[in-house]
Amino acid sequence: MSDATHNHDLLTTLNAQARELRKHIPDVYQGFAATHKAAMAEGALSTKVKELIALAIGVTNRCDGCIASHARGAARAGATKEEAAEAMGVAILLNGGHSTVYGPRAYAAFCEFADGQN
Repeated sequence: MSDATHNHDLLTTLNAQARELRKHIPDVYQGFAATHKAAMAEGALSTKVKELIALAIGVTNRCDGCIASHARGAARAGATKEEAAEAMGVAILLNGGHSTVYGPRAYAAFCEFADGQN
C-alpha cells in the first residue's frame, strides 16, 4: 500500500469487510445509512462543515476508517486544505498529544482525496 493511495486502499478493504457483515445484519446497516444520510444532509450547517466536524471527531476517536471516509467526504463537499488544516487545529486543541499524530494523518488523507485521487 503506497502512501499516495493508503486511504483509498483502506476504504476498499473496509468496504469489502462491511459488505460481508452487512449480509448478516442488513437492518443494522440500513438504519445506520439512514442516520448518516440525515446527519450529513445540508441544513443549518453545510455538508462540508459536517464532514470537517466528522473528520475532527475521527481524529479524536483515533479511527483510521473514519478519517479516510470523512477526509474523502470533506474533499467531495468542496472543503479546502486550509479548512481541513484548521479543523485539525481544533482537534489538537481539544485532544492534545494523540491528535498531533492523528491530525497529520487526517490532513494527509484529506490531501490524498482533495488532490483528485477520488
